[in-house]
Amino acid sequence: MKILKRIITIILLVLVIALAASMIFLNSVKTRAVPNYNANVDLDKLSDPVQVYRDSMAIPHIYASSQEDLYRTVGYVMAQDRLWQMDLMRRITQGRLSEVFGPGRVEADLLLRALDFPGKSRKVLARTDPEILACLEAYTDGVNQFIEQNQKKLSFEFTMLGYKPDPWEPIHTLNMIGYMAWTLSSGWTTDMSLYKLQQVLSDTLFQELLPDLKLQSIPVFPEFMSADENLELISSMDDAIGIIEEMGLQVFEASNNWAVSGEKSETGMPIMANDMHLGLMSPGIWYQMHHVIEGELNVTGVVLPGAPYVIAGHNEDIGWGMTNVTVDDLDFYLETINPADSNQYLLDGQWVDMRIVEEEIVVKGLDEAVHRINRYTHRGPVVSGFKGVKDKVISARWQGNEFSNEVRSVQLLNRAENWSDFREAVSTFNSVSQNIVYADRFGNIGLQTSAGIPIRREGGILVYPGDTSLYDWMGQVPFEELPYSFNPECGYVSSANNKTVSEDYPYYIGSWFSLPWRIGRIREMLEEKELFGTDDFKRMLRDQTSHFAMRYTPVYLDALQNFGGDEYQAAIELLSDWDYDMKASSSAALIFEIMFLELNKAMFFDELGDQHYGQLAYNDISKNLIEKTRITGQSLWCDNVNTPGVKESFYDNIRTAFQQSVDTLTAMYGPDVNSWEWGKLHSVALIHPMGGVSIVEKLFRVNRGPYPIGGSSHTVCPYSYPKGSSFVTNHGASERHIFHTADWDQSWTVIPTGTSGVPASPHYLDQTPLYLNNQFHRDHFSREAVEANSLYRAVFE
Repeated sequence: MKILKRIITIILLVLVIALAASMIFLNSVKTRAVPNYNANVDLDKLSDPVQVYRDSMAIPHIYASSQEDLYRTVGYVMAQDRLWQMDLMRRITQGRLSEVFGPGRVEADLLLRALDFPGKSRKVLARTDPEILACLEAYTDGVNQFIEQNQKKLSFEFTMLGYKPDPWEPIHTLNMIGYMAWTLSSGWTTDMSLYKLQQVLSDTLFQELLPDLKLQSIPVFPEFMSADENLELISSMDDAIGIIEEMGLQVFEASNNWAVSGEKSETGMPIMANDMHLGLMSPGIWYQMHHVIEGELNVTGVVLPGAPYVIAGHNEDIGWGMTNVTVDDLDFYLETINPADSNQYLLDGQWVDMRIVEEEIVVKGLDEAVHRINRYTHRGPVVSGFKGVKDKVISARWQGNEFSNEVRSVQLLNRAENWSDFREAVSTFNSVSQNIVYADRFGNIGLQTSAGIPIRREGGILVYPGDTSLYDWMGQVPFEELPYSFNPECGYVSSANNKTVSEDYPYYIGSWFSLPWRIGRIREMLEEKELFGTDDFKRMLRDQTSHFAMRYTPVYLDALQNFGGDEYQAAIELLSDWDYDMKASSSAALIFEIMFLELNKAMFFDELGDQHYGQLAYNDISKNLIEKTRITGQSLWCDNVNTPGVKESFYDNIRTAFQQSVDTLTAMYGPDVNSWEWGKLHSVALIHPMGGVSIVEKLFRVNRGPYPIGGSSHTVCPYSYPKGSSFVTNHGASERHIFHTADWDQSWTVIPTGTSGVPASPHYLDQTPLYLNNQFHRDHFSREAVEANSLYRAVFE
């Protein structure tokens, strides 16, 4: 018995020691990457010491004496907080996800390699100014010094996935630009949906799906018209907004920006606001930084992890912010393939060899690499294998593969002193097409379209014949002919992804702009007062009053006169008394949002069925057609093909949608309509790319939410959800900024997440409560304000 007791004691002791060791190891994996922001850092190749202050949000304010010292420190500091995120985005641009995530990413890797981000980056590097190249190399060295010094302190993702990061290279930074161009590209998803629908619909039904831009009455630049009356008008109806949804890193959704002149400002100087609506995830897409070279550079704002420059922000003289133009920058071509050689395509009567690239994809868990090929015509990659079009071969030409130099643009933006410098800087911002708002300390405001807009000879078809060069692009619209506005008489500028110009502009820009709900509300608020201050701009950024609901609810109520019994009348009364505020506690907002989804189904499902309805489920195509139907009052899609002998109207569809909505909500929440709340269904969650693995979430707590939330895609303060399949928000304001040109220290900002990408850090998601409650923190700028509000300080030398 003594021996048995001793054995049991030893076993228990071993188990306790093993458990304790496991807990110690797990805690080490959790916390070892959390940096000590007060620790001084030995950084090779610095010419002078660099001061790094961090405020209560751990936002770094970096003070250096030279460009190379600054960007070397920027690289190190950014890697402290976001190295795994940087590596993940690098792998996306290289098509190397399979190496760490396994076989399920092979097809994604093949597509990403077909886009050839590195090919574009090599062209840009070869033509990069030596000064910019020196900055990129210094940034790269800073990242690599962090990797070398912290091999045993890498964040948990590297441990869980079993790898260590490769050295950073300047080309990886340039690849980030390609990634943003891809996610902001117009056409990749909707264009192929239209092509598939064209194969199964009658011509009359299909033609109704194409938008009528004359019905979108609020352009970004209402007064702009080129001085050259001889330019050819191009009015193609081709492509639509496209987004990528890889690894949960959905990026583009929408954006708002506006500025008021000193005549409309309480300070007597311009005030500017920007909130770029991108993917909501953790870590967030933006990293807040402040870069200072005494007497030479002082710029603050948001940077893209993996790149050294401020993308949107302000320096001592100017501020700027961005919204997507939704330019039609991608075309598809139906290629005729040689029956005797599948790697040849017909062009102008001749068989032309495709360029063949053999791809070797290393896959985690497989003994041998996967070998595939990508094929390219003179226009771009063959993509038909990627989008489910099995019986055709389709190639694509994309503006993102054309030469542009966004790195030059942001480097010059960071240093611009006036409107002329600003325009010179953004003249090479061609692939990531933006409407860029401007305000300066001299009292000026402006807005400039900076975009690569292809010039086309012909338009009006959705997929071009590839066997002729007739439909090849003929260059780009010159920067000098792109729309802009400078100090307009109305005293403000604004954009919200809406139609860029009126119909008399001589070039075709796009087809699928955001409907004018957000821009209409923004301009309504900008006309409400004579003078605006900080509180007004905060109110505007959190506004959830819907112009969409304002236009549609009266139509719904007209259609619902004398409808149904008491169980429906209560819901109708809620809509009748509604102020169109999409707040989380609103019952009417819930009814309205579900009703529009059901209206979408009532109009389109009977013609398309389960097989094809997904091509029109709550997307830009269906929204545009429903809006066209609201204005004109009629559409062939309103008639239900399953009820022969009866011809349904738009109002019939509305009644069907309303009844289905009320029945569904009653089943979900009970018959008391006053207890229904939009926020009970609609929520926001910040999800880590590995957060879908339950053990990762349990051990490392990488996700937050869901939290009840108001708003929708059509409100100025937006929370968009994916095509109605889920009501968990995946897009929203990725940052909010209010810039005061009279006193930059009076500026305000917030991001949805936090500075750190390390879940164990107290600064991982410490801005989330502010963000969800529509609050802000100061954007400290002067040296005095930075030092007075610093929580951490480190010296790099």
